Amino acid sequence: MKKTPALDSTGKRPFGIRDSVAYAAGDLGCNMSFALKGTMSIFWTQFMGMDLWYALLLIVVQVWDAINDPLIGSIIDSDKRNYKKNKFLSYIWLGSIGLIVGGACCFLPFPNAEPWAKAIIFIAGYVVWDAFYTVANVPYGSLLSLISNDVKDRASLSAWRSVGSIFGNMLPMVILPFIIYDSEDNLIGERVFIAALIMGVLGFICFQFMIRNTEIRVNTEVALSEEREKFNVFKAFGNFIKNRPAVGATIAAMGMFIGMQGATTAVTVIFQSYYNNVKISGIVQLFAMIPIVCFTPLARKMVAKYGKKELATFGSICSMVAGLGLFIITPNNVGLDLILYIVFQLIYSLGLGIYSTVSWAMMGDAIDYNEWKTGKREEGTVYSLHSFFRKLAQGIGPSLILIIMVAFGYVGANEGNQLFDVAVNMRYIVAATFMFSALLQFIGLALVYNLDKKTLAEMNTALGRDVEADDVLTYTTAEDSDNLV
Repeated sequence: MKKTPALDSTGKRPFGIRDSVAYAAGDLGCNMSFALKGTMSIFWTQFMGMDLWYALLLIVVQVWDAINDPLIGSIIDSDKRNYKKNKFLSYIWLGSIGLIVGGACCFLPFPNAEPWAKAIIFIAGYVVWDAFYTVANVPYGSLLSLISNDVKDRASLSAWRSVGSIFGNMLPMVILPFIIYDSEDNLIGERVFIAALIMGVLGFICFQFMIRNTEIRVNTEVALSEEREKFNVFKAFGNFIKNRPAVGATIAAMGMFIGMQGATTAVTVIFQSYYNNVKISGIVQLFAMIPIVCFTPLARKMVAKYGKKELATFGSICSMVAGLGLFIITPNNVGLDLILYIVFQLIYSLGLGIYSTVSWAMMGDAIDYNEWKTGKREEGTVYSLHSFFRKLAQGIGPSLILIIMVAFGYVGANEGNQLFDVAVNMRYIVAATFMFSALLQFIGLALVYNLDKKTLAEMNTALGRDVEADDVLTYTTAEDSDNLV
């Protein structure tokens, strides 16, 4: 006799490990596509020969990227049609189809095309990829609050999402360098295109697994029918500037992304032409993730003991120490230099991991701060502007660093054969970028963000919130896939 599955009080399958694994598969699918973004600058400068042109075009598409999220988000929010399973799952299904080819569109291998044609290929490819990525990723983030309204369940979903994100970044990080570079550390553009197609298919499979195994337990009909106040960009920006914790957290996040993504091209170049082994770059970056993985389980207890602002500020100090240490460069002993690089990269990653673990929780507190001071939460305004500035940092950072690299001798056409003096310059640029990133984080967290442990407790008491429960909920509802890997 066939066993009848147990149902909860609402007639749904009870929450369990199946839900958590399925949700993790969703972020794994997102990152199968997003992880290739770090290869984009090398592809377009070394293989396609677009040095300064690429820096300019990157700013253009990142401005679009910043606008794209709230634009597509508003389209999804305003969609009132009835779907067979769920509106968000339907959009994720559509996005997963587009990402099969969307990622590959960013790596169309036409190195002999005219510069204007390359510019069109890049912009068109990025817009197509970014649109489908947003269609999949924005509703994916919204699903967490719909799968369960229990705080513990949401904590489990958030933790498993982090697992999916980490593995989604680790696999391409380690494996891709062995596939897309030849024996002389030169990028093979055609292989990048094929790898993007394969990763799109793998992402599609992950999304389909998630869709088939996700149970929606929270009724959203009321939320969908609510009338929303018309968005006023000038008023929103004015309110955002007055929210000191939101501004501080945004400055810190911009610093984080400038360091992480701004240095990506320079890091690849030093492994190509300074350490002369680009294939180990992924392994070194994987090794640098150890402190992040080790700290994550301790984050909750550390926050309870020391406070979010205090802990994040300590993390930024660790990163500044590492940034200074990275200036210890030994060109006459590259083997020793690699050891020093790995050690200080570990310290930098520890600081970054400490901050990023609580970064979204700090933004949740910034929304509460707005309610405390003005009586209005305005989470949509705060999050959308925070996301806007983060996206700008993701574009401006790599563009400015690329311009600096060219000024210090980098020639994309030379591929993995930069002059050794140029490679040494790239080593200094990486150190300077990490140092600037950590300094910006420290300014945002220590000098601007004003919700220390004592003030946070005062605010939560005034708002009548359970501090411990609020911390759990904040950790689980505000994390996105622009993670620190």
